[in-house]
Amino acid sequence: MHGAGMHGPTAVGWLLTVLCAAGGTVCLLRARGATAERRTAAVSEAGMGFTMAVMALSGGAPTALSPAVLMALLGMVFAALGSRELALLRRRRHQRAAVAHHLHHLVGALTMVYASLVMATAPAGGTTGHPHEGSAAELPALTGALLAYFALYVLLTAVHLLPGPARTAVAGAGGGRALPVPPPRAVRDLPGLAAACRLTMATGMLAMLLTL
Repeated sequence: MHGAGMHGPTAVGWLLTVLCAAGGTVCLLRARGATAERRTAAVSEAGMGFTMAVMALSGGAPTALSPAVLMALLGMVFAALGSRELALLRRRRHQRAAVAHHLHHLVGALTMVYASLVMATAPAGGTTGHPHEGSAAELPALTGALLAYFALYVLLTAVHLLPGPARTAVAGAGGGRALPVPPPRAVRDLPGLAAACRLTMATGMLAMLLTL
């Protein structure tokens, strides 16, 4: 892609846009009628999904703003989403599952802030793979660490979403067995839907990091 710093085939940008927008839409559907805690999580994921869709779209569509300004604005949105996750993390710091959940979303938001900054400072028509002098050691190492984190997250989440027998075979010595799942009563009750949304977001972040 061109323009906003996400370099590569334009088709990749459109595919990422569709992927992230679809994930955000499903997250909004999950929020309808859900409990307060699940609704909060779904809204956070929807915000990430739609903002990532705009970031991906900006690389393949003309905009009135310059790429640097657009990336700076998107970085501010991601920073606001990260601040929200940090506040939720502090509020629910005694709930282990909630802490892990909000930490993951905080890492995701900060990752997108980082990606926005790299794209905003990339030379026009150049690549983002060579940071400015003085930070040549830190930026590639950070990108690599984030790539490893999201690749591992995608892999583990994908294994979790496998059907019971297949998941047991992949887990090997885990010894777990699939429990019967009651039929869903609404979209938000579909088994694995929340994990699938997070898998979509993590896949989008992984793809965006690969463009840096």
